[in-house]
Amino acid sequence: MAPCPATFDLIDPVIFEIGPFALRWYALAYIAGFFLGLFYVLKLVARPHLWTTHPGPKAAPMDRAYVEELMLWVMVGVIVGGRLGYVLFYQTSALWERPLWVITGITEGGMSFHGGLIGVMLAMIITARTWKIPLLNVSDAVAAATPIGLLLGRLANFINGELWGRPAPDLPWAMRFAADPLCALRHPSQLYEAFLEGAVLLAIIAFLIWRFRALSRPGLVTGVFLAGYGVFRAFVELFREPDRHMPEALQGYVTMGMLLCVPMIVAGAFLIWRSLKRAPVSVPGEVRPERKKSRSKAG
Repeated sequence: MAPCPATFDLIDPVIFEIGPFALRWYALAYIAGFFLGLFYVLKLVARPHLWTTHPGPKAAPMDRAYVEELMLWVMVGVIVGGRLGYVLFYQTSALWERPLWVITGITEGGMSFHGGLIGVMLAMIITARTWKIPLLNVSDAVAAATPIGLLLGRLANFINGELWGRPAPDLPWAMRFAADPLCALRHPSQLYEAFLEGAVLLAIIAFLIWRFRALSRPGLVTGVFLAGYGVFRAFVELFREPDRHMPEALQGYVTMGMLLCVPMIVAGAFLIWRSLKRAPVSVPGEVRPERKKSRSKAG
């Protein structure tokens, strides 16, 4: 089948090729998201007064050494969890029909946010226990930076021409995507998600952190992220092409994305309620020493 001519001239998914090596915008989005997220979390840690209501320079609950190790494992969790989640939630038959594609097909796109979230949760739990840092402080730091990666990732989905929206022939900004077998004018739902799940959610969380010291209430930033993403994602699912994996009676009304967002909204609401019920942190913690130094002293 001949590819559908795109309404607009889209950016080539491949930035450049050198022999068998090809750098894609999709991969660059993940790389940029990780490094920008690391930079942002380090900025939060360098401003420890954000983590407590006590005035004056205080100590954050984590230090640079921990953040760098955390982000390394978060990167592994996002990639492995995101890919496995996509296959398990949306392409289950690929496990036995084309198992190698589960790994090799990652360069073509196909990552699940909810699978990546599970991978990130495991990375946070393991590193927090190893370094003896409160898990909610860790999750708050990661949640504050995650919308950056979501923004870039959704823009990469748009460039790839994947995860398009429902048909909308009368929509002024509707567009066609080259891989669409129906060649229909559709919602550019990737851009909706980039705006809501990325830019808007990042702005909301940043406002709460920098204006109201939300990090002084462990779990609040995590709760706002989970609930906010769940609501925004469920809303955009109304404009995304429905999944083919739901029972026929539910297709067009309930999507897999909506179902996966329900526990996120519930968990987020609980964390928000729990964090607001408790008094904010007023006594700062201690900056943990560099791991190498602590090992040398122990030896």
